[in-house]
Amino acid sequence: MISVRFPLPLPRRVKSRIALGFAAALAAGIGGLVLLALSGWFLTAAALAGASGAAAIAAFNYLIPAAAIRGLAIVRTAARYGERLWSHEAALHALAGLRSTLFARLAHADGRSAPDLSGGDASARLIGDIAALEDLVVRRPGIPAAIGTMLVGIGAVALAGWLAALLLLAVLALLLAALAILPTRLSAAPAAEAAAATAALRRMLVDYAAARSEIITYGLADRVTGLLAEQADRLDSAQRQLARIEAASSGLLILGSALAAALTLMASTASAPLTALAMLAATACIEAVAAIARSSAREAAVAEGTERLRVLLALPAPQDAPSVAATASWPLGLGQATFAAGSRIALTGPSGSGKTRVIEALAGLRAPAHLLSLDGKALAMLPEAELRRQIALAPQEPMLIAGTVADNLRLARPGIDAAAMEQALRTAQLWDRITRMPQGLDTMLGEDGGILSGGERKRLSLARALLAERPWLLLDEPTEGLDAATEASLVAALGAWLDATGTGLLIASHRAAPLALAAVVVPVEAIPAA
Repeated sequence: MISVRFPLPLPRRVKSRIALGFAAALAAGIGGLVLLALSGWFLTAAALAGASGAAAIAAFNYLIPAAAIRGLAIVRTAARYGERLWSHEAALHALAGLRSTLFARLAHADGRSAPDLSGGDASARLIGDIAALEDLVVRRPGIPAAIGTMLVGIGAVALAGWLAALLLLAVLALLLAALAILPTRLSAAPAAEAAAATAALRRMLVDYAAARSEIITYGLADRVTGLLAEQADRLDSAQRQLARIEAASSGLLILGSALAAALTLMASTASAPLTALAMLAATACIEAVAAIARSSAREAAVAEGTERLRVLLALPAPQDAPSVAATASWPLGLGQATFAAGSRIALTGPSGSGKTRVIEALAGLRAPAHLLSLDGKALAMLPEAELRRQIALAPQEPMLIAGTVADNLRLARPGIDAAAMEQALRTAQLWDRITRMPQGLDTMLGEDGGILSGGERKRLSLARALLAERPWLLLDEPTEGLDAATEASLVAALGAWLDATGTGLLIASHRAAPLALAAVVVPVEAIPAA
């Protein structure tokens, strides 16, 4: 019935909050049941005493039951508050921990074998699919509490006779079977459809937001809006089906509550006050069944979310981050040719010939399609950590985080100070632009370097690669989008930096000026396939 488990071990703090939530849920359930049952007994007994005359009224002790009812009301309210507080605290910590863990796995995954997820798809899994697992922490601990409440309720109904208790037990068994099995099976398909539609919608929103300038330029807003509306309608349809199943379950609970009360009344052999007590205890038992029914109804959605997370759960846990400080430079192999440390190589070839593929493979971003090596070892056989120690990359399409200029530069390595940032930005011919910004290095760039032009983003990426201080610097079209004067200044500054540091260079470009930095030219066609 309840088969899905939280995908990772829960920390001790979360387990302690779950235990407190269970205790509070049990106290709230039993307190509510006893409160309802005692109220029924008290009202019926008081009515009978009132109908029996003044002597019966004088003999009836209403103070103790009334005080008990007030006390139970306070206990139930406090326990319910505690249950919500502790269970949601546990859920927040558990889901935050899961997101952090899976993000760390994805961020540290070997790019050569990691799943090829778009930003929108990764966002959907790390946000929406993990959110679907909240039920595992918030509601699942309430199931044992509901079972405990039902056992107490059956005991209370037994005061009206064993037949009444047995009939209630039969009703509970039937309801549990109907509400736990049928909704789970009925909701499997719409839950899978809702999860897929949610993921697709989130992915489309992220991807379309990244392409908003192209959408505006080419007048595609109406078309994109229509595609989003179509996906939203798909999600709404699945959610409506799930809502109908939940409504049917609620209706079945109402019928079960009425049936339990009626059977208890007919089978009772006790006095009227005890019969009223037993009837209300029976209805409270049905309310406890609702907690199990809600979790069962969410089972399909939880299972679907867990299934979509398997691709991230299968990634290995990140190891301790290797030192990225300066290390001995390894010779670089391109096909049969081997280049010593500090060599400067130009990788040439027409557009689409595979230059970027070679550079990204050396950086560990994708599986190598060419015969490449470092220190005489085939690239595919080297751990990604070894590649990180050797390679710094300024890619053709740089990625910047939504932070400050300094935040983006600090990604290169720990311990970078403002002086080092200034030196790297001067080499990249970007320092003057940064000094004109309102807050200099602390200026917020926005998403993907929003306030920077394409050439400025490339130069910021170049400065970051320089700060990494790796033995080999890989540049992919580093001067694309620059005017001739800025390009000449950049090439001169970069040449001086290479001379001073002895860093090796592999550069791919269609422009003659940056290729002048290289001493050796290697056509990409000369590198055999792996």
